[in-house]
Amino acid sequence: MNWITSQIGAREHYAVPRVLHRAGKLEVLYTDFWASASWRLIGKLTGKSSLATRFHPDLKGASVTAFNFQALKASRQRFANPYDGFLKVGAAFGRDVVEDLDANASTLAFSLQPSAFPLVFFGYDTGFLEPARWVKARGGKTIVCQMDPARYEVDLVKEEEKRWPGWAKRSVEVPEAYYRRREEEWAVADLVMVNSEWTKAALIRQGVTADKIIIVPLAYEVKSEKLKVKGENERGSSRFNSSISQPFNEQNPLRVLFLGQVILRKGIQYLIEAARLLEKEAIHFDIVGSIGISEEALKSAPSNMTFHGPVSRDQTDEFYRSADLFVLPTLSDGFALTQLEAMAHGLPVIATPNCGEVVTDGVDGLIVPGSDSNALAEAFQLLIQDPEKLSAMSAATWRKLEQFSLSKLADNLAELERKL
Repeated sequence: MNWITSQIGAREHYAVPRVLHRAGKLEVLYTDFWASASWRLIGKLTGKSSLATRFHPDLKGASVTAFNFQALKASRQRFANPYDGFLKVGAAFGRDVVEDLDANASTLAFSLQPSAFPLVFFGYDTGFLEPARWVKARGGKTIVCQMDPARYEVDLVKEEEKRWPGWAKRSVEVPEAYYRRREEEWAVADLVMVNSEWTKAALIRQGVTADKIIIVPLAYEVKSEKLKVKGENERGSSRFNSSISQPFNEQNPLRVLFLGQVILRKGIQYLIEAARLLEKEAIHFDIVGSIGISEEALKSAPSNMTFHGPVSRDQTDEFYRSADLFVLPTLSDGFALTQLEAMAHGLPVIATPNCGEVVTDGVDGLIVPGSDSNALAEAFQLLIQDPEKLSAMSAATWRKLEQFSLSKLADNLAELERKL
């Protein structure tokens, strides 16, 4: 089977088209913006380094079609509601893809007719609908990647807003048309790809049949520079060392890192409560990411928490290296790649079951129930009292990363083909 892939943005660092290109199966990648050499030069000269991220050297020689000028124009649009923006940008992108498919259908390597080797169209939610209909009408197969639990997640957050009045900076408001578009995408797809059991269960609640859903975790690549910290013997360098097994005290507290949007969906409210329960213990919490809770909520945080706001990529790596433990108290996530980023730095992870299955409880981290500050506090307490256990968990993190490699993603895509 040859594949057409389609994505808005540099999702997953173009992992799916890269894997397909390596296997000689990528017919074409459609994307909203692609930074060719000339565009990267323009970005360098104008100081817009973000342009360079819309590119990957692994796709050298691949057929890539992008709509750069449309994307730049769309980036200047302002929408009263972000979901309204996702809806309109996704539909416009889908129409652009169809227009190009119409113009170039005769150049596709395989005829779009039912055969032993049908063409597969793979795309991400919101920008999937129009080209999927085009491919299906011509006998091809279609796979949509649903990145989050959709309506179920939004409803969950709305309940949290009621439970924690005054905490959210702004309420989550999603137009019904946004949900309808996603439902139409699920209907036209032969398969719905999700990244976790959590999202699969959420989609089943929304009417997608279980046999149509297949779970493919995100892929993660360990950058070579992260390998260099393995084995360093100073505190603050990945924790593959003996210093982590020393008792924690006021001068040497357990350093816990939260990295991501500081919002109710990520469970920051329960982390603040857990930190308050541990205010007299040898522990400190570094909270890194854009702040989405109110000033009043921030002021309620105990003294053992520091809110750093958003930081650069280099600063992010430094926070990882300076931590002993990573925490993801999320109420709902499609996957949460930060779990793997943390493990790449040797950090055990405390997470909830409401996201991608990364942590093996008691081996490379701990699993706690969502929305439970007492359970969070008990997990932290356990590791404060047993630094040797934390050290053993740290040593186990690297073994976990092998399960999320690009090679594993290639195996999963081959399984998708077999299922089709």
